[in-house]
Amino acid sequence: MGGWINVIIAITVSPRSSKNQIIPQGDGSFKARLTAAPVDNKANAALIKLLSEHFKVAKSQVEIVSGQRARKKIIEIS
Repeated sequence: MGGWINVIIAITVSPRSSKNQIIPQGDGSFKARLTAAPVDNKANAALIKLLSEHFKVAKSQVEIVSGQRARKKIIEIS
C-alpha cells in the first residue's frame, strides 16, 4: 500500500546571486541562491526549476504555497 508523500519545505531566497544553488540549513529549512532577478516572476520560475532538479522531480510537482512575492517561501513538493 505504497504512495507518494507531499513534502513541505521552508526556503529563503537570495535573488541576483552569482550562481544558482540550494543550501540546506541546520534547522531543516533551505536557502536558495538564484542568479535571476525578482522581476516578472523570473526568480520564482528559477526557484521552481532549481528545486525540481535538486529533488529530481518534474517542475509541475513543485508549487510555491506561500510567499510568491517574498524572500521567505513555503514550497510543496508532490
